[in-house]
Amino acid sequence: MMMSPSPDPLPLFRVAELLADPPQRHWLVQQVWARSALGIIGGAPKCGKSWLGLDLATSVASNTPCLGRFPVDDPGPALVYLAEDSLPAVRSRIQALCDHRRLTLSALDLFVIAVPVLRLDLIADQQRLMATLDHVRPRLLLLDPLVRLHRLDENSSSDISGLLGFLRELQRTYDTAIALVHHASKKHRAQPGQALRGSSDLHAIGDSNAYLARSKNGKLLLTLEHRAARPPDPLTLDLVSNPDGTATRLVVLSGTAATDSADPVATADSNAPLRERTLDALRHAQGPLRRADLRDRLRVNNERLGLALSQLEADNAIRRSPDGWVQASLS
Repeated sequence: MMMSPSPDPLPLFRVAELLADPPQRHWLVQQVWARSALGIIGGAPKCGKSWLGLDLATSVASNTPCLGRFPVDDPGPALVYLAEDSLPAVRSRIQALCDHRRLTLSALDLFVIAVPVLRLDLIADQQRLMATLDHVRPRLLLLDPLVRLHRLDENSSSDISGLLGFLRELQRTYDTAIALVHHASKKHRAQPGQALRGSSDLHAIGDSNAYLARSKNGKLLLTLEHRAARPPDPLTLDLVSNPDGTATRLVVLSGTAATDSADPVATADSNAPLRERTLDALRHAQGPLRRADLRDRLRVNNERLGLALSQLEADNAIRRSPDGWVQASLS
């Protein structure tokens, strides 16, 4: 009787032989999303989850700071699918983000999946998504919302674990970050991830997760968590637009105290992000402003101001002249 051949052993490495990720390769977007991370953007309905996902995708595709604050470490193409928005609505949202950042929509390396239905539990749709990832090779895949992307029982651990296993395979095969927009209940939990609807596997799978909740004053609280890094403190956000309704986007609210000065910059909204306050100061100035002048006007420490100036300069919103900083549009 012939014996069946012994199976080959699994590949092994001594731990010292494993390649180490250099520190600069850890983040897709600093402090917000790890490189090639699979995770959840969660929250109750109407809490800005889609806006946060698109902000993240636009930042990666354009190499501009996420939420105007967090630099992108691994820029490249981004791929999005919004199951609940029409294609014109998706374009309108992304156009608003580009308007605020002074980006040209036609130059943005962001791709939109244009099918009416995508079911991640169907083999045919899985294969088409894999072919799309192989073609685009995105740094980030945004799927919004998860509930519209399958016909499984979200409370069934076996159903959800199979779906998440497929997404983990995508993440590892194509070396891409994946952000899943998913709903949470309004009930308070010790950890935000525990409020996600459905199986606890949804919380457990996350390498990077972002949770949005509406506070009593109507603002949004963003809580981040990472499997392999310390998260920043929770951030207060607001969804704002220009006075004419354009350039809708999420902004991080600062904690700078308001003043009673007659200076139009000092009496501006004390919760305005530092980048916008800096740009506003330069708009009201009679000429170039040196960094020390800006620091005094904005009552901010030198390190935070330096970061804001660097980001605005990278966005081509301001430029450095021999006499100080000015708006980029000024000669």
